[in-house]
Amino acid sequence: MRLRRLLLPATAVAFLTLAAPAVSQTPMDDPLDARDGRRLDRMEKVVRELRAIVYQGRDTGKPVVVQPAETDYQIQEMTRRVNDLEQSLTRLNGQIESLTHDLDQARRAGEAAQAQNKALTDRLTVLEQRAAQAEQPPAAMSDAAAPPPAAAGPSAAEAFAQARKLMLTGDYDTAERAWEDYVSRFGDSPKAPEARYWLGKTLAVRGAHADAAAAYIGAIRGWPQTSWAPDALVDLSRELVALKKPAAACQMLAEFDRRYPKAMPAAKSRAVAVRGQAKCA
Repeated sequence: MRLRRLLLPATAVAFLTLAAPAVSQTPMDDPLDARDGRRLDRMEKVVRELRAIVYQGRDTGKPVVVQPAETDYQIQEMTRRVNDLEQSLTRLNGQIESLTHDLDQARRAGEAAQAQNKALTDRLTVLEQRAAQAEQPPAAMSDAAAPPPAAAGPSAAEAFAQARKLMLTGDYDTAERAWEDYVSRFGDSPKAPEARYWLGKTLAVRGAHADAAAAYIGAIRGWPQTSWAPDALVDLSRELVALKKPAAACQMLAEFDRRYPKAMPAAKSRAVAVRGQAKCA
């Protein structure tokens, strides 16, 4: 009996020894679920990053810049880009508003220029009509009241030469009457435009600016390509300045540059002077 009791523990030991491998081979449930596994992976990633930071500081001796977590950094980067886009949009809106304002001003300036051009055209038409009416001969009188026929006067060439001679001597009053007589008698002759040009000069001498402007308009009608035509256009612009019409003068001077690009230097210098008086842009 005692031997059985002594052998029993040995037998139990042997049984446990033989059963141990079987027990150790039995799989155990993993105490970590999937969420804990991800947390563990993140902790390991943080540990690796900290280790890299420590090694970087130790090896380089430079200050270690710790970047935020990847997700936070991306959010901050996206926020910065959104702010940049908002600032760019704000600048673009400001530029668009400025361009719209400039376009409105340009449109208003164009409308004002068109209105001013129409007004100038109307004034020139009225002046031309007045000049045409002045050139018309008076109505014929009845035979009973008609005076006796006068003696034949000088020819067109002689009348032109006489009026020009009076101007050269400085007798502008007599020259004015001579030019008026020439225009009245020989208004359709080839020299009539030039006669009106010289008539405008005599009228300008005594300050008859409106009449002088009308004479110059008659002289440059059709924009003749003669030696005196650029000077006539400059003189017309000067008379318009005297009549307080600087805008009209500036438009005439613009025509001067376009119609007479090969004008003499003296005429161009006078045009520059009158442009300054009119304060042309």
